[in-house]
Amino acid sequence: MPDKISKQSQDESLAIANSTQKPGQTKAQTKLIAAGIEKGIAVYKKQHKAKMRTQDKQRKKSQRAQESSNVNNLNTIDETNAATTSSSAKLPWALLVLSWLGFITYITLFLL
Repeated sequence: MPDKISKQSQDESLAIANSTQKPGQTKAQTKLIAAGIEKGIAVYKKQHKAKMRTQDKQRKKSQRAQESSNVNNLNTIDETNAATTSSSAKLPWALLVLSWLGFITYITLFLL
């Protein structure tokens, strides 16, 4: 066989074959059944590994997509905050200029 089958799989398949052994069944027949079970276990393991690889790829792909969307959301939030900060920073300066103009107007009209 091209694939190596672990000792544990061989032992399990032999135990299963022995537990399902019919009366009058020869050792050679039991060994053939055990070999079939070993092949079944090997095929199952290959399919399981392939399935797990596919699931892992999908998980990583969705994780990358989620991370990129999070980065895009953070960039949008930063741009919004920068725009809000720059427009809200003008308000105190406008109020300061307006109060100084009011103060200068008060002094020139009422005190002079």
